[in-house]
Amino acid sequence: MLSERSDYVVLEADEFDRSFLKLKPYLALVSSADADHLDIYGDDRSVKESFVEFGGLIKAGGILLTKKEIELEFKERDEVCHLRYSLEDQEADFFADNIRLVDGLYCFDFYARGAVMKDMVLGVPGMVNVENAVGACAVACLTGVGEDEMRRALCGFKGIRRRFDYRIKRDDLVLIDDYAHHPEEIKATIRSVRALYPKRRVTGVFQPHLFSRTKDFYKDFARSLNQLDELIMLDIYPAREEPMEGVSSHIILDLVDLPVRKIVDKKKLIDEIKAVNPEVLLMMGAGDIDKEIDKVANALR
Repeated sequence: MLSERSDYVVLEADEFDRSFLKLKPYLALVSSADADHLDIYGDDRSVKESFVEFGGLIKAGGILLTKKEIELEFKERDEVCHLRYSLEDQEADFFADNIRLVDGLYCFDFYARGAVMKDMVLGVPGMVNVENAVGACAVACLTGVGEDEMRRALCGFKGIRRRFDYRIKRDDLVLIDDYAHHPEEIKATIRSVRALYPKRRVTGVFQPHLFSRTKDFYKDFARSLNQLDELIMLDIYPAREEPMEGVSSHIILDLVDLPVRKIVDKKKLIDEIKAVNPEVLLMMGAGDIDKEIDKVANALR
């Protein structure tokens, strides 16, 4: 993100093809180092080694900010300040406390290296976004942003497309669209939905992304999806890959233990969704499931 009023350039670093190793940032925030893109890295160890290498690219006098729960052995450098943030771990340099729901949005106290900003209101739902907000506020503090500016920005932020994106929000029906395509992302998204709608039946529509990712993580996908009440799956979106023998959405579904679980063709998706009469419908995936969102939303309206 560029701004004529700021000396900073903010961007998202992508570990997919190791392209983030071409960066030399002043400040880097590492929010996750979960095993992924094993078609590129080969194994979890190589993924973690790549993140450690990224941490070593921070400029002298810069800052490395990591989520406290991430287990990475970064090389400590005297010329780089290594700080940690967390959702609620009070041993971190930055964390949230007194988290509560107010009119459907999360309100919390933000602790920043001993200082506290009370009653911060986040303009988007989801506990996962509270954790993201702590990291964003930490970066803001470290780059000289004032408390009033932070409050306005948090409250005014309305999210981005396909990240806990409300498409329908009625008393009788909620439809949320989310880009989640890794088991940990799916788990966090479903937990956020559960926290907001603890007494509602949650139906998930999930499209796996890549044959290789499905092969590597099908057991983890099943464990995450088991948090739902009902599951409708689409076939794997191949993206850049050719099919792999023995790899399909069925290897996930076979490990899911839900009373309603099925794989459907996209042409029949709307009919299948209507048949289960969802209360909270969560559509997830990084493939072409995004082309189905408007169709589903219009049909349910």
